[in-house]
Amino acid sequence: MKKLIPYLLVSPYVLHFAVFVAFPVVFSIVLTFHRWNIISPMEYIGLGNYERLLHDRLFWQAVWNTIRFLLVHIPLQIVVALGLAELLNRTVRGASFFRGAFFLPVIVSGVVVTILWQQLLGFNAGLINRMLTSLHLPRVAWLDDPAIAMYSIAMMATWKNVGLYVILFLVGLQSVPEQYYEAADLEGATAWQKFRYITLPIINPTLFTVVVLSTISGFSLFIEPYIMTEGGPLNSTLSAVMYIYKQAFQYYHMGYSATLGFCFALIILFVVIIQRRYVEQEN
Repeated sequence: MKKLIPYLLVSPYVLHFAVFVAFPVVFSIVLTFHRWNIISPMEYIGLGNYERLLHDRLFWQAVWNTIRFLLVHIPLQIVVALGLAELLNRTVRGASFFRGAFFLPVIVSGVVVTILWQQLLGFNAGLINRMLTSLHLPRVAWLDDPAIAMYSIAMMATWKNVGLYVILFLVGLQSVPEQYYEAADLEGATAWQKFRYITLPIINPTLFTVVVLSTISGFSLFIEPYIMTEGGPLNSTLSAVMYIYKQAFQYYHMGYSATLGFCFALIILFVVIIQRRYVEQEN
């Protein structure tokens, strides 16, 4: 009986993994070779879904939209989070209050934040445009101009998530020994030299964590464009996840949706691997 105790202890995790991880992954891979609309029986079509994917311009546009979002969101988030963490790492009054204030948007529902920013960025009645008109400046079509709509969403997403990365960077900065800075001061090092040759190498693991988390979060972009623009205008804010969602639950192309998801997962894996090599090489 004692020999069975270890197996009984791990059995809940094994069961959970088998039912909620292993089975869905295997079923999704099998589904990529079938046509299925949930109602009718699955029809085997071989590589038909993959061939369709290669010629699906809208999917690749959605992927490019997501990459455009990441190219703005990740650098902006890192710069803002690291800058705020540097300020909070110093001895300032009310540091605990500011830490909580920066983290507050993270725990607020994404839907609530998105609706709030939708009101702020509205063309006619949006608060930001009303402030611009009060200063005799022209209104900006934050969500209606295909050239800037995705960047407006990136700005909003940065405001929503930056608090989490401020805390991560703050923990990393507090792990830097003060003796290193004191020695650098004796050598006459500038603030930039101390940051480049002391701070960055030590917080490199934190930086890599922030980059990976920001990338995965950015690739999962869905709520913001779905509520604010519904993928428009002219599909300029259509994210890859939104397109996969539409194929599955709007058009009921379950097999093709699984194929898109599988391909998109490989793209995310490739990007994360490249990021890891680049960040480690740089620091």
